[in-house]
Amino acid sequence: MARTKVLTVSELTQDQAVRVVVDDVPIAVVLDSNGEVHAIGDTCSHGQISLAEGFVEGDTLECWAHGSAFSLRTGIPQNLPAYEPVPVYQVDILDGDVYIDPTVTKAI
Repeated sequence: MARTKVLTVSELTQDQAVRVVVDDVPIAVVLDSNGEVHAIGDTCSHGQISLAEGFVEGDTLECWAHGSAFSLRTGIPQNLPAYEPVPVYQVDILDGDVYIDPTVTKAI
């Protein structure tokens, strides 16, 4: 599977997550306060909740249901109740377009 265009950078709002689905893989895309775009698995490893509905704080995405915050860089939960990481995907930006390959995750 090659990388897929999921949206444009201009469609992102700083410190808010957007849910996209690529080849049946739900992904939360975030433009952080430093202007960096992140792609993280959109399903909380604790409660099977969409992380894109949560809150971006610094370099984490917090699940709205139970409060576990996941690192946007590593997918590792920063607090309980979640203890399993979520996948983090490589993001490529070309001419303002955001591309993700859901089969390629970043190493933790």
